[in-house]
Amino acid sequence: MTELLDSEAVETVFRRLRDAMPGRTRGAKGPKGQPDAFRACIACMLSAQSLDRNTAAATQALFALATTPNAMLDLSDTQIAQAIRPAGLYNVKTRNIRQFCEALLANHAGVVPRSREGLMSLPGIGRKCADIVMSFTFGADVIAVDTHVHRVCNRIGLTAARTAEGTARQLESRAPHWALHDGHFWLIQFGKQICQARRPQCAVCPLSDLCRWRLENLEK
Repeated sequence: MTELLDSEAVETVFRRLRDAMPGRTRGAKGPKGQPDAFRACIACMLSAQSLDRNTAAATQALFALATTPNAMLDLSDTQIAQAIRPAGLYNVKTRNIRQFCEALLANHAGVVPRSREGLMSLPGIGRKCADIVMSFTFGADVIAVDTHVHRVCNRIGLTAARTAEGTARQLESRAPHWALHDGHFWLIQFGKQICQARRPQCAVCPLSDLCRWRLENLEK
């Protein structure tokens, strides 16, 4: 497992990312471009094990039928499943959507909670979805961990975790407070543009002298 960077190096990593990456864009909003917290949660649930284009097709079809928890519960399971079929696992996701809406109405008067604890108390919402909704929809200072962020953090040595949830917990304690607001954006942009999964662009990487993965591979 990659050796962790010390706290001074972690600060340096985030300063360099801040300088190299554009960060949070003005138009950044809910997951998959959804305009409110309810639809952001549903879209995040649908995105599990689904390509972006398939998630987009599923959300468009579903939200053409219902955009509130009450309206969603008025739909039959068949209607929901048929709408979200492009996203895959549609029977499981249909059940999660229905349970999510029921819990949201029963426990939160239909209003999506703004806290991680409140979000994660809802069926179908794990740490990743909760943090994504908090960051994108509510503008909270939290680094949401998706595939790109998980890969980058563990390559560099910001974290040493086997799961995205483990990476999120470590980032919460290791990232400087000033980096929490835009940290997700810097890391995901860095992961897409430079620290790519199959062909990391180490020759142009602003973190190459600090990256534990690169240093370990140079020593082999």
